[in-house]
Amino acid sequence: MDRWAWANGLLDMAETLVIQQRGVRLYDGDDKTKFDSGTLLLTTHRLLWRNQKTSDCCISLPLWQIVFFEEQAAGIGKSAKIIIHLQVAAPNKESGPYQSSKYSFIKLSFREHGQIEFYRRLAEELSQKRWERISVPQPVPAGRSQPGRVKAVGIVGIERKLAEKRKETDKNISEAFEDLSKLMNKAKEMVDLSKSIANKIKEKQGDISEDETIRFKSYLLSMGIADPVTRETHGSGTHYHMQLAKQLVTMLHAPLEEQGGMMALTEVYCLTNRARGMELLSPEDLVNACKMFEALKLPMRLRVFDSGVMVVQLQSHNEDEMIASALETVSERGFLSSEEYAKLVGISVLLAKERLLLAEKFGHLCRDDSVESLRFYPNLFLTQD
Repeated sequence: MDRWAWANGLLDMAETLVIQQRGVRLYDGDDKTKFDSGTLLLTTHRLLWRNQKTSDCCISLPLWQIVFFEEQAAGIGKSAKIIIHLQVAAPNKESGPYQSSKYSFIKLSFREHGQIEFYRRLAEELSQKRWERISVPQPVPAGRSQPGRVKAVGIVGIERKLAEKRKETDKNISEAFEDLSKLMNKAKEMVDLSKSIANKIKEKQGDISEDETIRFKSYLLSMGIADPVTRETHGSGTHYHMQLAKQLVTMLHAPLEEQGGMMALTEVYCLTNRARGMELLSPEDLVNACKMFEALKLPMRLRVFDSGVMVVQLQSHNEDEMIASALETVSERGFLSSEEYAKLVGISVLLAKERLLLAEKFGHLCRDDSVESLRFYPNLFLTQD
């Protein structure tokens, strides 16, 4: 910790913010420090730690001080960490929170996750060493000048900075197109594979047995989500829930259509966690992600019935058709309980009861609540004089 120096928390002109992560605790070697919970910023030149509660506390560490770094996996009751090994502190180092330390390494404890993305971006910055190409101006004491260095000022300085920025942009674009070409090659393979599967299905059209259909569905279910959205890859907070909401829409669209456009949140929870494998999702995160559907203008929404039952529903779901279908089924049978209706339609008892209650709410059905069960009858007052 004796390599850290006090800072004002502002970025210099030549410095660019790369990534930031909340909920990071600093360790001096293996010892905890008073820097308990703050925001860790990675720039092209430094690591900055800023207190989340009081913005006046900020410390910095130059990237050139880092020798190497490694990951430390999370354990029971312990968060994941990045261990950073540092060079020996310079004798003329600026003042900081620690004047000396018995350790030559520090630990960054990520209590709100996000360490995977931070580790990746830190590795990129250390490999590129952008601080060597774009140096941050250092304060020079009054009356003294730095020998051997010509300071670019005015239009010449601005043009030089613009040229350096264009060069960096061109490099980033070139790297991006290299990755894009690789992606296009992979996409071609996937398109060929999908065409092959489609042709096989067309060849067997009309001859696919029920057993083959069940087996094909089981294959799809066993595949699950190849790259589930997690806190480790997308950090915490709103951004995590937004990305999770988008992935949920992709995964749930087909099952919702099979269920008639609506599915209870408990069923969604079980289906989602089955597809995610070991990356299980908490009920709280699922609810928060579903609440993002309408804000992101996705083709689904979270609906809460009067009884408190929560369901995920397609935006295209027609409520009038659902009520008319419930009325038609009850009218054909004379009366139905929610259990009987669930068996006929092929949905859960909870969702069946909500549909019948909704039809009752609009006056199409009436109930008989006896010791035997709760039964629903067509409302004859609407159909008979």
